[in-house]
Amino acid sequence: MPSKTHEMDMCTGPLLGKIIRFSVPIVLTGILQLLYNAADVIVVGRFAGPTALAAVGSTSSLINLIVNLFVGLSIGAGVTVARNYGAGDLKGVSRALHTSIALSMVAGVVVGVIGFNCSRPMLMLMGSPEDVIDQASLYMKIYFVGIPFSMVYNYSAAALRAVGDTRRPLIYLTISGLVNVLLNLVLVIFFHMGVAGVAIATAVSQVVSVVLIISCLLRSTGCIRLDPRQIRFEKSSLIDIVKIGLPAGLQSSVFAISNVLIQSSINSFGSSVMAANAACGNLEGFVYVAMTSFSQAALTFTGQNIGAKQYGRIGKIMGYCCLLASAIGIVMGTAAYIFGDQLLGLYTSDPEVIEIGRIRLFYMMLPYFLCGLMDVVAGMLRGCGYSVTPMVVSILGACVFRVVWIYTAFAAVRTLPVLYVSYPISWFLTAVVHTITFMIVWKKIMKQNAPAI
Repeated sequence: MPSKTHEMDMCTGPLLGKIIRFSVPIVLTGILQLLYNAADVIVVGRFAGPTALAAVGSTSSLINLIVNLFVGLSIGAGVTVARNYGAGDLKGVSRALHTSIALSMVAGVVVGVIGFNCSRPMLMLMGSPEDVIDQASLYMKIYFVGIPFSMVYNYSAAALRAVGDTRRPLIYLTISGLVNVLLNLVLVIFFHMGVAGVAIATAVSQVVSVVLIISCLLRSTGCIRLDPRQIRFEKSSLIDIVKIGLPAGLQSSVFAISNVLIQSSINSFGSSVMAANAACGNLEGFVYVAMTSFSQAALTFTGQNIGAKQYGRIGKIMGYCCLLASAIGIVMGTAAYIFGDQLLGLYTSDPEVIEIGRIRLFYMMLPYFLCGLMDVVAGMLRGCGYSVTPMVVSILGACVFRVVWIYTAFAAVRTLPVLYVSYPISWFLTAVVHTITFMIVWKKIMKQNAPAI
């Protein structure tokens, strides 16, 4: 099947409908991914106990710390492919694709080795309780065995989305996710493997997803076709990918550092709070992936239109994506809080864990739309080619602020509400500065390209 049938022209015609068509498969992809992750958490929580639930849930911030730098580079890969595609440079698209795959393979091996060997020492530094650390370490070691496959999938999916193809990654994730859920049930319930079973199921599903997406790229025609003989580092493409992706990856890593510090603070309250935090974090993920789909739309649509020199469409892209992300965040966040007891009850039957979880939902879910706005404007800036600026703003506005908050406000009043409120404050501050920065950049672009517009 010609790949053209899966691609999207983002540079002509009405924008709103195309943004929605582009974003809906990403929303469904993210929700499916989280449903599968939720299955991990629910199965281990229900059939292996609260300690196993705390072990699996407490690893997410540490895993993100290790992988985020290289996952961030996939953003650079997506923008580079989108710009070349918008400019009609099909050879440039092919060079960027093959360079991305080469980079993902190297990154996957590096991250896998680091994660496998550093899991337990880093969990110890985070203050993981004695009743949790052994299971958490085992989960992470197995998880990182599958990371090379996950990394290749992420870069490949970024390339497909950059040319407007968001449907096939959804299909492949659906298949691999079903494998994950089935293996969870078999390994945890029937073979009583606990966190090891959940980790093995995740690793196997990552292998399935990469086999499917690589097969797709090998069969594709045109600029997005993968030729194994051309997988290499092409200098100009690598520079473009690193220029945009490295700041995004550094930002994500610094975010992860602040989240590790917060997780360490949560660990100090004991395994019940850790379990509640794990369940809430999974619920919050559903709202986040729905909002962040519009930040991916903002990045990709902006990248294609910058490549096509359609500068006059940038303002509309910004307006539509901010509106859609805010609406989704408000509706889903409010619903998550209102039905919090029932939703948390899916993860655990422990009344104490549910009661603690309600505290986090209040402080995180109701203002969560601010996080969506923050990400959309950051995506706009990266699509315009400004990746260092949103990195600096995000690090200062969110990460540094949270770290300072932990060592000042939280140190003075060690309660969960004081800890959690740092999130909405940081989202608001960062979103405001991002918006001011984007307005400056947009005016600069419009002024420089006034004749073309």
